[in-house]
Amino acid sequence: MLDQKLKQRAIHRAKITRGQLDGLIKAIENETYCTELLGQSLSIQRSLKSLDAFLLENHLRTHVKHQMQNKGGEEKAVQELIKVYTLSNK
Repeated sequence: MLDQKLKQRAIHRAKITRGQLDGLIKAIENETYCTELLGQSLSIQRSLKSLDAFLLENHLRTHVKHQMQNKGGEEKAVQELIKVYTLSNK
C-alpha cells in the first residue's frame, strides 16, 4: 500500500519526468545541439533518481516496517533490500 502523500509526490515526479522525456524526443528530432541534449538527458536521470527515492521511502515506511514487525518477515525484507541495492549498483 502506498502512503497517499508519497503516492501523489511520486505521480507528480513521474509526470514531470514524462514531460522531460517528451521534450528530449522533440529536441532529438529537431537535431538540437548535442550538449543541450545531454543536459536534458541528465536532468531526466536526476528526476528518475528522485522518483526512486520516493518509492524506496514508501517501501521502507510501509512494507519493510510491516515485515520487521512480523516474525519471519525480517529475512524477506533483507532480501528485498539487497535486491534493490544490487540493481541500483549495476
